[in-house]
Amino acid sequence: MSKPEGKGKAHHEETVVKRVSGKGHHDDHGGAWKVAFADFCLALLCLFLVLWLMASREQQETAEQLRMAQGGSPMEGGGGGRIPGEPGNPLGSLISREPVPSHGDDARNRDGAVGARESGEGAGPTPKLSKSRYESEADMAELARVMAEVSRRAGLEDNLQAVVTPFGLRVMLHDTDREGMFKRGSAIPTERFRALMQALGPLFAQIENQLMIVGHTDSLPYVEKSPTAFSNWSLSNNRAAAARTHLLMGGMPETSVLQVTGMADRAPMTPDNPRADVNRRIELMVLTPDQARTVSAMYGMPTRSQSLVPGSLSVVPAKPEAGVAALRTQLLAGRDAVATPVAGGR
Repeated sequence: MSKPEGKGKAHHEETVVKRVSGKGHHDDHGGAWKVAFADFCLALLCLFLVLWLMASREQQETAEQLRMAQGGSPMEGGGGGRIPGEPGNPLGSLISREPVPSHGDDARNRDGAVGARESGEGAGPTPKLSKSRYESEADMAELARVMAEVSRRAGLEDNLQAVVTPFGLRVMLHDTDREGMFKRGSAIPTERFRALMQALGPLFAQIENQLMIVGHTDSLPYVEKSPTAFSNWSLSNNRAAAARTHLLMGGMPETSVLQVTGMADRAPMTPDNPRADVNRRIELMVLTPDQARTVSAMYGMPTRSQSLVPGSLSVVPAKPEAGVAALRTQLLAGRDAVATPVAGGR
């Protein structure tokens, strides 16, 4: 008797048994942790890349600031000191920092800053002064009130002191325990100090008076003491130059500045506490016209003869060549007298 066709076919089919071992399960788990480790390495690489970019940016800003502080010329290497803001640099004075623009006389930057103020942004419109030449104490007091109002708009009213002196208006922009003028140990201004300097620029553009810009630090020294090391002298000079740059960006003409200098920690406002916040400052000395001429004459070429000491016959020659010629004549006359033999002598 023959078997049904379908039943015979099912009888001849092979049975396949699949065994799932524990080894395969461990392989899948091992692959997962490798992917997680690769993700971790990628994230770590991205972190290092971000840190490197931040350090590179800070070095570029510091180099640009130093270049501008030296009048736009590239800084020559070979010094034994550290650049402020360089990683690992010991802290000097505790004033805060901010980048100095690459071109203080850039017309586009200056026009943009002035336009922002006139449109009511930032420090607001520039106050209009009543005169262009400030000479008396009353004049200087008026200028001090206007500058105090500008600093109040910038949120730095506690950082500004103005004193009327016989030489002009002494404006001190100093640190407080809450607000600094520059970033720590650097000549890079803070955002508010930059805004204040650029807001003061149009004021000085309205007057004929010249000013002196003086940088001061506290007495906290740098670790490196070699003659070529970066010091508070370098820091105070760079800060004064940075203040000038932002005043120019605000619209102040270059002819308004008579002198830019740094005094390090040699003129503290609190001699009993030379590391106090108030000693870290930028001073703007708005000179009277007479005082500006006197300061300029101190360093310029003498134009007239005057007694060095009252009652003395010694005078400063009007022309240096005349003084040199007179000295040469005296020396030649003395040499001839020595060379001529005396009659009857041995």
